Amino acid sequence: MSAARRMDPKRRRRIGLWSLALVLGLSFVLPLGSYGLHWLGQTAVAQDITGGIVGGENPRSNFWNAVNHGAQGYSAVKGEGANVLVVRSAAEWQQFRQGTIAKYLPWAVVVMAVLILLFHLIFGKQKLDQPLSGRKVPRWGWFNRLLHWTTAVTFIALAITGLSMLIGRELLIPLLGKEGFAMWAQASIQVHNVVGLVFAVCIALMVVLWVWHNIPNKVDVAWLKAGGGLFSKNAHPSAGRFNAGEKIWFWLLATGGVVVVLSGLVMVSPNYGIELAFLNDVRAQMQQANVVHAILSVLWTALALGHIYIGTAGTEGAFEGMSTGYVSEEWARQHHDLWFEKMVEKGKVVEPSRGQEGVSGQTVSSH
Repeated sequence: MSAARRMDPKRRRRIGLWSLALVLGLSFVLPLGSYGLHWLGQTAVAQDITGGIVGGENPRSNFWNAVNHGAQGYSAVKGEGANVLVVRSAAEWQQFRQGTIAKYLPWAVVVMAVLILLFHLIFGKQKLDQPLSGRKVPRWGWFNRLLHWTTAVTFIALAITGLSMLIGRELLIPLLGKEGFAMWAQASIQVHNVVGLVFAVCIALMVVLWVWHNIPNKVDVAWLKAGGGLFSKNAHPSAGRFNAGEKIWFWLLATGGVVVVLSGLVMVSPNYGIELAFLNDVRAQMQQANVVHAILSVLWTALALGHIYIGTAGTEGAFEGMSTGYVSEEWARQHHDLWFEKMVEKGKVVEPSRGQEGVSGQTVSSH
């Protein structure tokens, strides 16, 4: 028999009880070991719950207290923000961005998509009142169409990458995994920064080239009162080259879009060593620009869904203007009658037999 089996049962119980007592005793004695340091001549330092120091000053606590109040030290950062160890506003900015903005604002895009779907189910597509005759009216030249489509493509790329950076962690990690999302997030940042420059140039060109056609007038007031004819099957309100809805979209682009571009410039310029004269507290202003950029961009994306819907599935004949440069006579007469009358006076209406070979010398329709 082994020694364990030959051991007396009473002895085993005594060993078990003494082992338990030893464990319990050590659990009380060891935490009191710090007092032994005091008996050996060491000075213990503690901080009470009110922040006061017991037994002398705490250099580490004093150091971080000074850092939190703006004291500078050495850091590897060069240029703006060098030797600033802690930016207190950064925590507040991050909490607001990842909290209020990321959790609630993207729902504006979802709500807009639902409203568009409901509108389409209730009112349907805006049809042309008259059958197509084949006569065409030139509406957009090649450069304006190139500008429009470049802006549209870059806008979509910016919206996808921007939303990926804002809410991608919650939505994409379950689909791509952490490694896959990390690669996508890094690519999104690079694409966003590069495409953003192209988008900024397009916005500037749009404002310069199209502002003259988007000055509000009395006709726009009547158009707005009639709801643009969206909710009625009766006569459509009169409009010039651009109706009031298109003018509103243009001015949103010329104001909110410009602010989005400028706020993006504020965020990326320090990363590329570009100094902006109007920046004095770069880190704080980058945080503010980030908030403005995120809010306006998400709201702009939501409104862009309406613009895309009206120009494609929502209105018969609207898409041809930007795809071919020409619109049907029936579309022009129905949606932009005042502009159509001027085109007739200038002899710009193209008869079916002439195709779309050019504008000069075209047969004029008096219809």
